[in-house]
Amino acid sequence: MEQTKENKMGTMPVNRLLITMSLPMVISMLVQALYNVVDSIFVARINENALTAVSLAFPIQSLMIAVAAGTCVGINAVLSRSLGEKDYDKVNKCACNGIILMALSFLFFVAVGIFGVSVFYKSQTSDAEILRFGTDYLTIVCCCSFGIFMQFTFERLLQATGKTFYTMITQGTGAIINIILDPILIFGLGGMPRMGVKGAAVATVIGQVIAGVLALYLNFMKNDEVKIRKEGLKLEREIVGQIYAVGIPSMIMQAIGSLMTYGMNLILISFSSTAAAVFGVYFKLQSFVFMPIFGMNNGLVPILAYNFGAGKKERFLKTVKLGIVYAFAAMMIGLLLFNIIPERLLLMFDASETMLGIGVPALRTISISYLFAGFCIICGTVFQALGRAVYSMIVSIARQLVVLLPAAYLLSLAGNVNYVWWAFPIAEIMSLLMTVFFMIRINRQIISHIGS
Repeated sequence: MEQTKENKMGTMPVNRLLITMSLPMVISMLVQALYNVVDSIFVARINENALTAVSLAFPIQSLMIAVAAGTCVGINAVLSRSLGEKDYDKVNKCACNGIILMALSFLFFVAVGIFGVSVFYKSQTSDAEILRFGTDYLTIVCCCSFGIFMQFTFERLLQATGKTFYTMITQGTGAIINIILDPILIFGLGGMPRMGVKGAAVATVIGQVIAGVLALYLNFMKNDEVKIRKEGLKLEREIVGQIYAVGIPSMIMQAIGSLMTYGMNLILISFSSTAAAVFGVYFKLQSFVFMPIFGMNNGLVPILAYNFGAGKKERFLKTVKLGIVYAFAAMMIGLLLFNIIPERLLLMFDASETMLGIGVPALRTISISYLFAGFCIICGTVFQALGRAVYSMIVSIARQLVVLLPAAYLLSLAGNVNYVWWAFPIAEIMSLLMTVFFMIRINRQIISHIGS
């Protein structure tokens, strides 16, 4: 029977729609941010080297998320646009191809876990304890990454059809399980063996696997608009090409963040391992600011893609404007917190006087970039929804590799680690200028013609 019912993304009032689709994701992303922070808080109780080891693992974990999230951005954009065009056969093919692509991605990171982790850590430090902690942690995370790839895939299929409430359930469940298991496995509570840093990794992957299985179940039980059939699980060049046309630029854009983090770790560890630990703590804390915006983006992409496909320009523009307003508000909250209570935030990680001396100026300086970041993030989402994710990629490359890393290195030559943090607001100003340029261009070429 042909499906003709209009999806809510084309009919519901825009502000209500954005809140309805984004709020569950914002909540689940906040829970994700909470478990990231709790994870590091417990690890910091082992010692500072354990915290540094987990912090140095971030580039590989970020790369893993970049591959998963980038592929899912492509799946979301193609699937949601196909829904708007009422092409339900393509919707199902897109979902099946996405599942296969994620399985291949998992196999790649198994190889990284087996062959690359030790080399990765030795390129950053020679401290034997940090090497041991880090290798133990990251090998488990990589070799058991099927959970995170399953979770990303099936959660994004729910998001692409507007069923974001269920993704709140899956992400929340995985995060809560992780938080509960962290102290049990790290410190050996309740008769469990004391696993230390390995326990943090095991808790993480168990939470991801349970969330992934739950997301798979909810797709089969609740997602009527996507039909996953065994016979449909075969790669089709055209579908894969369309997914990666949007997904690869997004993937590269996020992977650049992994490269930037790796470069910053090399710069900071030349001052001290504490400086690298501060950078890792900052990334955990800033997730409370950025995760809600990324959660809103997960609601924005299908809404924008659907209304673009359906030719509804007014709804498209109103969604963009509301996204910018909400993102700016979230960034201002982060700016205030990092400037008013930086000491309290750092003390959650058992910060020593040395860490406080480095960390307080770091949080206050980096947060200046938040004045511009919200606008840039939402515009990047617009680029992705319209199939112009390459614009976001160009901005990200320029910001993180052309400006941020060179600026950080040059500032480090002054011999004061506090100067290095100014590279972040410098890079964000450049990002703003480029984003405005591309936004004017895409408005002239595409947005102004929607529905024509």
